[in-house]
Amino acid sequence: MSPRFGATLRPQGGVEFSLWGPAAREARLALYDEVGAKPTLLEARRDAEGWWTCHVPAAAAGQLYHWRIDDELMVPDPASRCNPHGVHQPSMVVDPQAFAWDAGWSGRPWRDVVLYELHLGAFTPEGTFDAAAARLPELAALGITAIELMPLAAFPGRFGWGYDGVLPFAPHAAYGTPQELKAFIQQAHRLGLMVFLDVVYNHFGPEGNYLHRYAPQFFSRTRSSPWGAAINFDGPGSRWVREFFIRNAVHWTTEYRFDGLRLDAVHAIADDSRPHVLEELSARVRAATAGRQVHLVLENENNQHQRLATTPVAGRYDAQWNDDFHHALHVALTGETGGYYHDYGGTPAEQPLDLLARCLTHGMLFEDSRRKPGGARETPRATPAIPLGTLVNFAHNHDQVGNRAFGERLAVLAGPDAAPLATLLALLTPAVPMLFLGEEFGSTHPWLYFADWEGDLKKAVQEGRRREFGHVSKTVDGRPLPLPDPCSAATFDASRPDPAERSSPQGQAWLAMVREALAARRRWIAPRHDQLLTGQHTAQRVGPTGIAVQWRYADGQVLALDINLGGEALQAPPQRPGPVEAQDVFRHRWPADASAATWPAWAARWRIGPDITQ
Repeated sequence: MSPRFGATLRPQGGVEFSLWGPAAREARLALYDEVGAKPTLLEARRDAEGWWTCHVPAAAAGQLYHWRIDDELMVPDPASRCNPHGVHQPSMVVDPQAFAWDAGWSGRPWRDVVLYELHLGAFTPEGTFDAAAARLPELAALGITAIELMPLAAFPGRFGWGYDGVLPFAPHAAYGTPQELKAFIQQAHRLGLMVFLDVVYNHFGPEGNYLHRYAPQFFSRTRSSPWGAAINFDGPGSRWVREFFIRNAVHWTTEYRFDGLRLDAVHAIADDSRPHVLEELSARVRAATAGRQVHLVLENENNQHQRLATTPVAGRYDAQWNDDFHHALHVALTGETGGYYHDYGGTPAEQPLDLLARCLTHGMLFEDSRRKPGGARETPRATPAIPLGTLVNFAHNHDQVGNRAFGERLAVLAGPDAAPLATLLALLTPAVPMLFLGEEFGSTHPWLYFADWEGDLKKAVQEGRRREFGHVSKTVDGRPLPLPDPCSAATFDASRPDPAERSSPQGQAWLAMVREALAARRRWIAPRHDQLLTGQHTAQRVGPTGIAVQWRYADGQVLALDINLGGEALQAPPQRPGPVEAQDVFRHRWPADASAATWPAWAARWRIGPDITQ
């Protein structure tokens, strides 16, 4: 029988504790009656591969424990299901079968997905699973169909984005217990909502990770990541490292019944073995969740379309985040061309709106290409057309807003006329749409980087932010605004959207716009997902600020978008591709009786009908 990571309740009673610690000379299990009490130390057996095991007949769910390494270091279980008092404190045995799940939920198809990315701690004033569950009905009523939670894996401190987790199997204790997370997911399912989880398999956080001490095989000897040591997926000792992360993906999708995973920054996962760990992970998750509709999504700056498939396939993924769409849209609306946006400023022959138009028809701009902000501008390669349904489009996400010095959203950067069009473009294309926390009511509150580090790490992070953004200045009422302290609770609090903004007239108008747009998507776009063609979509520039797009379907219908991303009306040419006898799908600032040849300022309309070119 293959070894199991962590603590496993035996059917006949007791608990089997297992730790993979090949570099430990000795490992003993430390059991606690309560936190702070003197532990009882028990001997563990080691096998030839470095597995330490200890069976405790009297142990049960709720038991607190550490592993004592070489009689000198107490460490939590790296596969702990629960660390209720923090990542340095004892782990707790959990009964994975204790929660009473409803019968009948098997998920929803990919075509129905409308994602809403949220940070559990910032979504409500309480920052807990229970408080978040109470707000799910309003998202369901809006037309959201899938919640995407930023990472939950336990990390040190009171607050943080979650990308520096160190106990990948344990929900962060500040948000609640494993049972409360399961109750959150069950409440979502009762409302018809899917729940996705953002998982990080490219690095461990810098604090609370003890693996270097007793299992250094977790880390590559030859590769690094932008966040520290790279994970060893193909070198000596990698067998159990691969298994640890693959089982983690299976853990979240089976034990917690998550409906999908979003894998963070897979371009930072290096693996020269065959099959690639991403292929093996996909195959194992699909096998473990057979009979359910579970979706797998990548963040991949290298835009490897070969990893995607239009139907669930073992080894492949349903979609990836489309940074090209976001970056082209951002540059078109703001004119910014630094950092992320370096390669999207256009060329003499192709301007930002041309790049945006190509994204809308082809999906990606930089296929298998590493963009290098700060270097020579790279020209988008002649990319193959990507099935648009395998991409997730968004106008905001946690990275693109929070990795700015002052965390401004497009509602601030692009202004009140342009910002609604950005959100509508994300919602009403054949790609899968995603909204970010607060975007549904046009929040102007910042989303900032925050992490509750202490000591030298706190100082290093603060200094790093100053080095990166010290040149950025901002004034409010004529006074300079200081750079937000990433390690301050005030920065975390400032990132929580303001309920008063949601209930304001402007917020209510945004909510109505999003609700109507999602109703239009539900009626006109989602049902046609499986008929969408690839490589036959077209777009034309109209004047300096306009784009006309035609998305084609197998039944001869065409979904047409006319959009003016500028403050002056445009005169459109009388003849161009599009639908005949078209029905309106959605209009924004476009009067029903407006002339087809005159496009109003900051306006858009979507129509559907038979293709005039067929």
